Formats: sequence, structure tokens, C-alpha cells
Amino acid sequence: MMINAVVFGFGAIAVMTVPVLNENAKFAIPAVVALSFVVSPLIASYIAPRMRFRNWGKESWVRGDLISG
Repeated sequence: MMINAVVFGFGAIAVMTVPVLNENAKFAIPAVVALSFVVSPLIASYIAPRMRFRNWGKESWVRGDLISG
């Protein structure tokens, strides 16, 4: 959800600052919403494993712990 918010915010700022897109904002903002829903799971699937390895290390993640099993 946080990645979705960042992607949407980036797109919304781009729509509001670019004059050509700002003129068509009533079509561009829904497009940004749809694009953020499509793109954010792809970005999250790239980021999430890297965050796990950074916090617990590869050996600990494979082995597991008391919480994750």
C-alpha cells in the first residue's frame, strides 16, 4: 500500500506540473490511479525480498526463526 501511495503521488505530481497533462487532468488522474494499481505489485515483488534479506540475512531467512517458523 505504501508503494501504491508513492507511485500515485509521483504520477499525480507529474500530472499537475506538466501543462499538457494538467489540461486533461480529468482523464489523466484516473489513468494514474489505474496505472498505480497495476505497477505497484510489480515494484513490491521486487522490493520485498530485498528487504527481508537486509533485515534478517539470507541464512536466517532460509532457516526461519521463532516468529516466522
